[in-house]
Amino acid sequence: MGRRWGRADISSYADRFDVPAADGGLSVTFLGVASLLVSDGTSAVLTDGFFSRPSLPRVLLRRIAPDPGRIHEALGRAGVTAVDAVVPVHTHYDHALDSATVAAATGARLLGGASAAHIGVGGGLPEDRIAVVPPGRPVASGRFTLTLIESTHCPPDRYPGVIERPVVPPVRTSAYRCGEAWSILLEHASGRTALIQGSAGFVGGALTDRTAEVAYLGIGQLGHQDPGYIREYWRETVQVVGARRVVLIHWDDFFRPLTEPLRTLPHLMDDLDASMQVLVPLAREQDVPLHFPTLWRREDPWAGL
Repeated sequence: MGRRWGRADISSYADRFDVPAADGGLSVTFLGVASLLVSDGTSAVLTDGFFSRPSLPRVLLRRIAPDPGRIHEALGRAGVTAVDAVVPVHTHYDHALDSATVAAATGARLLGGASAAHIGVGGGLPEDRIAVVPPGRPVASGRFTLTLIESTHCPPDRYPGVIERPVVPPVRTSAYRCGEAWSILLEHASGRTALIQGSAGFVGGALTDRTAEVAYLGIGQLGHQDPGYIREYWRETVQVVGARRVVLIHWDDFFRPLTEPLRTLPHLMDDLDASMQVLVPLAREQDVPLHFPTLWRREDPWAGL
């Protein structure tokens, strides 16, 4: 698909920032990119925990490392004190840069594949707080059960491959290779279920016979794929698991700090409008509400289902 300058105007979709607010109990809080805090007030799971958000010049030209100030500010604003598990959806820097630091600050275990474990070791996390999770095997974490299903990164993967040794920041961005990419199935003790698809890649048939009431669907780079790929991505995630609500994530410009209003990625990296031209009709045809999450807001995506 052709590239153009500028970026999509997120205000064009203002009416879709309407996930029901949580009024207590189980909630999901969007914290940028694919960072989601799922909490019932007693137990909590956090995907990624990426808050440092270094600028594009730093990412391209310098070494990067977790920013303790930005991490502390974000955790405080989100009301995060304790977390049972931090789970990177894969180990590119825009997902896993802060994962070990956030796990250390919140008392969480760092869960994932061998690549995530190397980030944990390099970040100084004790070995008993790092768990390499076998694909497809349910893992209990507080009142949640997590199942990590093997997936892929949306093409192109600029830093492919696995991480083979501890990553000790500061390092070049390329040290954060994709590693193991996951479709994360989450089930709460209440019976509520969700699919968290952090990257717009998929393995055909991987989610067959799995179910989830809600899908948090990563759409980063999806707008640079052809419409056939987008429709297949929807089928292999949302449709296969029978999701009855979809919330779109990984659309915001992650070179911009969370203290500034969110905006979309530039067209050179993604095209949100192109994604929505395919996703909106799919959602309408299948009668699946399609939303964007609101930053910092505790939301209940299961309300009304």
